[in-house]
Amino acid sequence: MSMLNKLPMIRSLLHRTSPARRPLSTAASTATNATAVPDYLLSAPPTQITQFPSGLRVASESIPGSKTATVGVWIDAGSRYETPANNGAAHFLEHMAFKGTPRRSQYDLEVEIENMGGHLNAYTSREQTVYFAKVFESDVGRAMDILADILLRSKLDPLAVGRERSVILREMEEVNKNNEELVLDHLHATAFQGSGLGRTILGPESNIRKLTRGDLRAYIETHYLAPRMVIAGAGAVDHENLCDLAEHYFGGLKVELNKEEIESDAVCLDEGKFLGGEVRIHFNSDPMAHMALAFEGASWTSEYAYPLMLLQTIIGSYDRLSGGGKSLTSQLCYDVAANELANSISTFNTCYKDTGLFGLYAVVEREKTHAFLQCLTNNLAQLVNYITDEDVERAKIALKATMLMGLDGNTNVCEDIGRQLLTYGRRLTPAEIFQRIEELTVEDVRAAAYKVFHDKDHAMAAIGGLEGLPSYEWIRNNSY
Repeated sequence: MSMLNKLPMIRSLLHRTSPARRPLSTAASTATNATAVPDYLLSAPPTQITQFPSGLRVASESIPGSKTATVGVWIDAGSRYETPANNGAAHFLEHMAFKGTPRRSQYDLEVEIENMGGHLNAYTSREQTVYFAKVFESDVGRAMDILADILLRSKLDPLAVGRERSVILREMEEVNKNNEELVLDHLHATAFQGSGLGRTILGPESNIRKLTRGDLRAYIETHYLAPRMVIAGAGAVDHENLCDLAEHYFGGLKVELNKEEIESDAVCLDEGKFLGGEVRIHFNSDPMAHMALAFEGASWTSEYAYPLMLLQTIIGSYDRLSGGGKSLTSQLCYDVAANELANSISTFNTCYKDTGLFGLYAVVEREKTHAFLQCLTNNLAQLVNYITDEDVERAKIALKATMLMGLDGNTNVCEDIGRQLLTYGRRLTPAEIFQRIEELTVEDVRAAAYKVFHDKDHAMAAIGGLEGLPSYEWIRNNSY
């Protein structure tokens, strides 16, 4: 909530253009300022990308000296593309993929992976579904065979579907016991109410109990399309070989939907529109309040995406158990620690294709909720004035370190390749990312803070002891 600068100055910040604000999907693919980029990044292995006529893309990075590889399939399909009728299908399919195919029983699949010394895994998010395998160099072909088999030819046996319902329902129980996950699900539901982004990944209990083999098969037919899939590899991977394997195992993918499929209950193509609002679930017996306060953030390709990454680092995180306290560089974290206002706070910056969420999650003693929110809103409102060059330079170093540590290992590199191909349409090199971070100025970060916080509607979700929590209107009126 940044507002204390004069409006003419703020408007000039918001409208000025700079290299740091190029749309990422059309930006140059390499960094040009070698002085800001270490030599080891400039000499990093290139990412090779091939697109088939069907729209299927294959991307890989061969890492010299590596004897293992990670290969996987990144699919532009997640809970935001589900409808109220089939919400939970993508996650349900993730469970069913390992239950056997016409060629491999569940036991055969497990033994084959174990005999290779490999690892097979999958996950579902709001925008992506991912299946990947970690194997020795000599087993890349077998891994691709297995991935295609479980994705495209899973048996989806009705008895296995029935058994898996109980597993997913138990998983839901565990998620509901995790206050942070529960709060963030409620936060999405109120922030993006009425749209796909507001739906949970697991889906409602009623859907889990009623989804059928036919529903799951319909989801595969309508979402596992060639243009929405990326085959990614990293490590001991030969790109030409990976392309040959992709063509052999995934060459028959459907390319597009017909009109009937587009209008069916299996497909949701709505925009993610931030509406704001709040959800409060009060428990008299809970001594703590678990809360998340968020504003509309930036999409992956927004000009504000990188400034908000720096802003997230500047605001920071705090945990009473980890120490730090008065030595913290974040003003918010310092104030919270010095006045013992919260057990923990963490800043999140979640990007989606067309929008985002920027906010904080906190665990607060119930009698301190009002004092904590007053401290939080005061700090956010003053960000546009009090972010300094020193804050930005410190955040740049931390963000670069986080980026490099996130690329440590074949699996992390493969994940980065697959995700970026789906979100940006290409791979941003580490050198380019370093350059983009380096080009950011304090004015860029202040402008991003102003855009996100100043006089903006917010979304809030809170669970626990909430009797001292200020009203939505109070928080709204203190945002500037």
